[in-house]
Amino acid sequence: MTFNEGLQIDPDRASSGGGPGMGGKLALGGGAGGLILLVVGLLLGGDPGSLLGQLNGSESSTVQPGTAGTPAHCKTGADANKYVDCRVVLTAQSLDAVWAAQLPQQTGKKYSKPKLVLFSGAVSTGCGNATSAVGPFYCPSDRTAYFDTAFFQELVDRFGSSGGPLAQEYVVAHEVGHHIQNLLGDIGRAQQDPRGPESGAVRTELQADCYAGIWAHFADKQPAPGTDQPFLKALSDNDIRDALSAASAVGDDRIQRAAQGRVNPEAWTHGSSDQRQKWFLTGYKIGQVQACDTYSAADLNNPSALR
Repeated sequence: MTFNEGLQIDPDRASSGGGPGMGGKLALGGGAGGLILLVVGLLLGGDPGSLLGQLNGSESSTVQPGTAGTPAHCKTGADANKYVDCRVVLTAQSLDAVWAAQLPQQTGKKYSKPKLVLFSGAVSTGCGNATSAVGPFYCPSDRTAYFDTAFFQELVDRFGSSGGPLAQEYVVAHEVGHHIQNLLGDIGRAQQDPRGPESGAVRTELQADCYAGIWAHFADKQPAPGTDQPFLKALSDNDIRDALSAASAVGDDRIQRAAQGRVNPEAWTHGSSDQRQKWFLTGYKIGQVQACDTYSAADLNNPSALR
């Protein structure tokens, strides 16, 4: 999968460095156990403010001020095919185009863009301070998706995902999926019922996976604004396998098994590897928001089983 090379990257779509105008210190929990907790709780959509406070540690990391604007080397689709930070930004532009068209048509709600911050090391957010250990996340309070692009190599090295572009783009699409939930008024359900295999938290995460699939359904068809050219060249079966690999890699059961040698569904917050793949595929195959109603699903293992 590649972007069409001639597409222009918006120089104002992202901020980079850290949270704009932010500063201060961040306490980082020490040891592998702390990092696993952060990953399990925050990977793909958690709340950094709620979990970071649970960790005790003496290491500190300076939160660097951000700079307005997309990284200067990100100009075209060809750059997005070469550099991961450019890929994140152009993926966000593709998501903007898809959701600006589909959200009003399918739900009657107007789409507004989430902010996008690329940071390195640590960042201050409307949900609290965070480091790169948390992985990518969306903060509802400031309507911003945060990415330390070094995470994408961690996704391969530590979690066993493929390194394909659509594996990375799936992560961006998932975070923007949380923004869609925020616009539709659903994201708060995760906190009302935060843990367990049938919990609101799991249903919220699986719905964001499904919304990521909706983006993939339209991404190689929806023209970039001002052009008749779609953002992505036609998706192949291998591209979809890359996205499924990333979804599988961050399933609760897989992370628990790797971290503690056993699976405890009562502690799930994101859903199993199999569930995450199935809900992504549902969005991809159907392309409709109503097909992603995880809250009405009688069986989360069977996306078609709506109540």
